[in-house]
Amino acid sequence: MLVTTLAAQHPHLVFDRARTKDIFSMVPNWRFFAPNPAVHDFHYTYRTLDLDGETSQWHEIEMIAPRRLHQAFWFASRRPEKAVFDICTAILQEAQKGGVRQAQNLSAYQLLVEFIRRTIRDEQGEETVKGFQFAVVRAAGHDRDEQPETLFVSPYTPMRTPPARYLAAA
Repeated sequence: MLVTTLAAQHPHLVFDRARTKDIFSMVPNWRFFAPNPAVHDFHYTYRTLDLDGETSQWHEIEMIAPRRLHQAFWFASRRPEKAVFDICTAILQEAQKGGVRQAQNLSAYQLLVEFIRRTIRDEQGEETVKGFQFAVVRAAGHDRDEQPETLFVSPYTPMRTPPARYLAAA
């Protein structure tokens, strides 16, 4: 039973033979929560536009913290990282269907914009920043042979959001 359970966790379909004969569902499947696990990381970069119209270099937002041994058992601090990953996935799927304009209508896009805006405020303040642009880059994590790929680049976004009364009229 132990060998069958271990073999059934392998992602290759040849190892699912034991599961096809398991009519009483005795063999556990620990892939339930991640049947197709992510094999890439998303990196979030931004650049700012200052009051003089100068564009900064791209800055990366550090989201992926180095892993520790105890996190193999308990990793609650990964939830914000996972939430931004899921938000980004929704934006990318919508952008593939209908382009950047359609993706901008998603609440997930607005959440990511506010996340980037807050990061810029925390790192640079907002007094000298007129607007910003962000990009989503996919990388293979520890695999250095695969080059990062830019998946999404936003249009410039104003740093200050208009008051709610103006948004309601739009």
